[in-house]
Amino acid sequence: MNNIQLGIIEAQFADIIWVSEPISSTELVKKSEEALGWKKSTTYTVLKRLCEKGIFQNDKGCVTSLIKKEEFYSMQSERFVEDTFGGSLPAFLAAFTSRKGLSPEEVAHLRRMIAEYGEEE
Repeated sequence: MNNIQLGIIEAQFADIIWVSEPISSTELVKKSEEALGWKKSTTYTVLKRLCEKGIFQNDKGCVTSLIKKEEFYSMQSERFVEDTFGGSLPAFLAAFTSRKGLSPEEVAHLRRMIAEYGEEE
């Protein structure tokens, strides 16, 4: 499941659903026309494709997510770290911070996250 990828336009469409769910397919067509300039057929084609990928479901005209936005992007982040840094979060952070330093607030937040993670074990 974590091999699911979205193109830029698919991601914009997915965001419409995630923000509005549950949403009727009729309302989704309207929102897609407003936000993306799509016709009804385009909306249904892309919706069908994303349903086949297992991200959304269209049950009797009611569209809902099977994967929440946060979960989807978490899976994408994990995949990026795995593919690019051999799964090493420290290697990712080292690369990330070598060009863009962390603010004291970000450092404090990371420390809290690590401390909370350590408490869970």
